Amino acid sequence: MKKNRFLRRKYIILLALVAVLVVGDQLTKLVVLQKFRLGESISILPGLFNLTYIRNTGAAFGLFAHADPMFRIPFFVLVPLLALGAIAYIFRKIPDSDVHLSVALSLVVGGAVGNLIDRITLGYVVDFLDFHWKYRYHFPAFNIADSAICVGVGILMLDLLLQKTPDSKAGKKS
Repeated sequence: MKKNRFLRRKYIILLALVAVLVVGDQLTKLVVLQKFRLGESISILPGLFNLTYIRNTGAAFGLFAHADPMFRIPFFVLVPLLALGAIAYIFRKIPDSDVHLSVALSLVVGGAVGNLIDRITLGYVVDFLDFHWKYRYHFPAFNIADSAICVGVGILMLDLLLQKTPDSKAGKKS
């Protein structure tokens, strides 16, 4: 009986996080599309943070943005679908009680779905979070989906780095 509770928990985490992320991501992008002209920017924290409407036709940070659309468009729809399939396979295999991994993978899935919706419906991803240092040094604009993916991958990396190996457990016993 206990296993069923954890099994439900893992999938509840997945469904809840993906739903919240996709809805939040798409709502914020909808506001940007309705209220901003392409390239328009509003300073929120002068010298540090703007809301700026950018169209990202590439991958993270604009990678492949200038590639031929005949390659770019199918590539940026197919790769996320393959990644989502791989994550679904991994998700089914993780221990039912592994909340960290459930959260991390759910964040990546939610972010991937949010950006995939943009690519399929618009042909580009709407980015608008624009951090900079005194307008000179800009971090590439991003969105909520990108943030979720980065946080999810960060949790995965920390989990791997902090994971106890059989050797480290054996060393503690001696």
